[in-house]
Amino acid sequence: MQRRIRRRYAAERRFRLLGLLAVLLSAGFLAFLLVSMLTAGIGGFQRVQVALPIDFPTAQLEVAPAQLASAGADLALSGAGLEGVTGLTAVKAFGEDQPVIAESAWLTVRDAIKADPTLLTRRAALYVPAAPGIEEAYKATGEPAAEQMVERLKAVGAIRSGFNWGFLTGADSTDPTAVGIWGALKGSLLTMAITLLIAFPVGVLSALYLEEYAPKNRWTDLIEVSINNLAAVPSIIFGLLGLALFLGTFNLPRSAPIVGGLTLALMIMPVIVIAGRNAIKAVPPSIRDAALGVGASPVQVVFHHVLPLALPGILTGTIIGMARALGETAPLLMIGMRAFIVQAPDGLSAPATVLPVQIFLWSDQVSRGFIEKTSAAILVLLAFLLAMNAFAIYLRNRFETRW
Repeated sequence: MQRRIRRRYAAERRFRLLGLLAVLLSAGFLAFLLVSMLTAGIGGFQRVQVALPIDFPTAQLEVAPAQLASAGADLALSGAGLEGVTGLTAVKAFGEDQPVIAESAWLTVRDAIKADPTLLTRRAALYVPAAPGIEEAYKATGEPAAEQMVERLKAVGAIRSGFNWGFLTGADSTDPTAVGIWGALKGSLLTMAITLLIAFPVGVLSALYLEEYAPKNRWTDLIEVSINNLAAVPSIIFGLLGLALFLGTFNLPRSAPIVGGLTLALMIMPVIVIAGRNAIKAVPPSIRDAALGVGASPVQVVFHHVLPLALPGILTGTIIGMARALGETAPLLMIGMRAFIVQAPDGLSAPATVLPVQIFLWSDQVSRGFIEKTSAAILVLLAFLLAMNAFAIYLRNRFETRW
């Protein structure tokens, strides 16, 4: 008997040890993921600028002051050859061997002229985005020619770095030094808003009806089996459904947040229904009996007592569904949300993209400058997901009731 007891205690200790090792292994993988993403993506929030001396009187840009104060200032500066002047000035200042300024550097010069038209009357040194090769050499190890140029620029104090606010406020671009995440982030916000506004009320009401009002027969059994099967259907199937239904039948605008939200709402609705039914079942029957005993109607019992007590569990299912929807790419690719969007959407029907699709597109780029931008976008996606989950967890804890 003593030997059997010792073996049983030894087995319990081994089980606890295996559980602890499993938790440590999971935490290790999570830490490795976060550290690798931070290491690779922290540079995406940093920009490198080079001081470009421009002699504007010599450049002879034919732009009238009145044009700079009008809505056509961008077109006037572009037509005056500002892009060519910026490129020639960079070649004269730094040579032709190594590109020093980014292709979008002339846009920074354009914005500076619009902010201060007196620049056209004097010589000025403007800080413009550095070329991808110079940026990589400044942040880490780059090509020898780029490293030598960086050392030359450091010696004369013509290079600097700082936080890249443009990455958080801009949209997509072909130049890795000018890309931004705001267009995709706003598209995700609009898409998630549509998803939540449709999936949550429909899913909760469906769960209430099936659990509290629906008769128990073969039709409700068929509906329950169908809902359980829909929760396990691959997401790309919902993309095909959205393509055929919303774009092919209702002719809704392609690559729009409203179409993406409707498609994702169909995908996560079964998850909310299943979680809602389980939460409603968990409410003790004594709550219903007590409410009916004091004269409450069946509708009052459901909406005044059962639903508030089941709401924390319903919100848990909603968190899981929204987290899944936020990271989905395949269904959104099917409805065309992989378009090249150069500005943030201004409405639910405007062309847009979302963070997962934007990350997918950047990861497929050839330029090395998009590598750290992709990792930085992943960090933004993780922060967005954590913020959304934290808000949902706060609501769940706020309405949680213990008995």
